[in-house]
Amino acid sequence: MENSKAKLFQALTVFAMLGAVLVGSMIISEVKGYRFIGGGVSASNTISVSGEGEVFAAPDIANISFTIRESAAKVSDAQDKVSTKVKAALAVARKAAADKDIKTQNYNSYPKYEWQEGTPYCAGIECPQYRPGKQVIVGYEVSQTVTIKVRDLEKVNTLVDGLAGAGVTEMQGPNFAIDNEDSLKAEARKIAIDKARAKAEVLARDLGVDLVRIVSFSEGGNYPIYAREMMVSAKYDSAGGAPAPELPRGENQIVSNVTVTYEIR
Repeated sequence: MENSKAKLFQALTVFAMLGAVLVGSMIISEVKGYRFIGGGVSASNTISVSGEGEVFAAPDIANISFTIRESAAKVSDAQDKVSTKVKAALAVARKAAADKDIKTQNYNSYPKYEWQEGTPYCAGIECPQYRPGKQVIVGYEVSQTVTIKVRDLEKVNTLVDGLAGAGVTEMQGPNFAIDNEDSLKAEARKIAIDKARAKAEVLARDLGVDLVRIVSFSEGGNYPIYAREMMVSAKYDSAGGAPAPELPRGENQIVSNVTVTYEIR
């Protein structure tokens, strides 16, 4: 009898320990949920604040694109003309950029049409009759656009001048940018969050409430603003008579806007 009571006591003890472990796990899990944004019980009293962070940095790359466009009666002749000019332009580009930073953005070939008016003719006793007008192919236009990423900014002016000398008449850029903006975006975001937190603390003090936890966070406008950017799109004197353009680089501005919602009590 005493042996049965002992076994029953042991069983009850084991069940009690298991129950305590289960309840403890649930409590720990619930407490951990409060560590995360939006975790735990829904907040009924909240305040939302915003913050903006910005950082400035000098650009370290320049992006340039150019287009060669030619027309001819035969598509093959137009292609040959484009290929000849592109080859000369690429020879100039390779002096300022590596092959991995030079690529064809698009290549287009399409017919050129012209409207041909209707012509009169006689059909039996009915004269004149008119044949309807129609679109007729009068030639073909071929174009190739190439983009160049220049990492040595000291070569940008020479490249722009050299492309003009190679017969390039359609050029876009240089657009000065930052090659890897992730660290700058993170820095701008941290500044924006710190500003939002400081604003929330002041607001809570003025309202006579306490900040409990963050219940939501959103970020928008994490983008670069090019403080100075020059767009070149002009016809150059291929004989080299025009002076090389002056291209100020300036600084780029990275901006981050955040909104943080706090639970208050």
